[in-house]
Amino acid sequence: MFKKVLLAEDMEDINKGVTTLLSELGIQEVQQVQYCDDAYLKIQKAILDEKPYELIITDLSFKKDYRSQKYPNGPDLIKKIKQEVPGLKIIVYTVEDRLQPVRNLFNIHGINGYVCKTRQGLKNLSLAIKEVFLGNQYLSPEVINALSSNSDLDIDNYDIELLNNLSKGMSQEEISALYKKNNISPASLSSIEKRLNKLRIDFNANNAIQLIAIVKDLGLI
Repeated sequence: MFKKVLLAEDMEDINKGVTTLLSELGIQEVQQVQYCDDAYLKIQKAILDEKPYELIITDLSFKKDYRSQKYPNGPDLIKKIKQEVPGLKIIVYTVEDRLQPVRNLFNIHGINGYVCKTRQGLKNLSLAIKEVFLGNQYLSPEVINALSSNSDLDIDNYDIELLNNLSKGMSQEEISALYKKNNISPASLSSIEKRLNKLRIDFNANNAIQLIAIVKDLGLI
């Protein structure tokens, strides 16, 4: 079992529950932080002290307060960690259950486990820790389809944002104007129409309403 673990979580009650779980698993050293910047600094110091962490458990969202943060959220922290300490195991523990963000964290950033904060969250987190220690990946039941072949569609962050805007009731013309204003490319109306047509074909949707319903059911938006 892991001997040294870092927990990055800004909610004290969740901190207590996870810390108790880690103790029950026999993990000898557990340290907690409530800011991603503090997590990064602790990871760097542990390396300098030649006593590195073996696992970090982190949330994705952290409430903003008076402190300015270089790494304000979990994805920013994870990206930095994987660039500098690629061997450090990472488990995400969060309320986020949309499939696309989960896929990105595994496929782009190389996390090792993903657990949703549900009524069975701590039980699933325990399973995740054991599986990751054995060298396996773990996804909790709520997001188990994120890496399945059925979810392996040619869809990127641009598509997700486009679908999000469409789901808010924006017209294609309004989306085009918004993208031009914010220098998002492609922004032309014809490009947006082509992208939406491709998405309708990919998801076997007859119209925009059905397309939005399908991607919501899949947890992509």
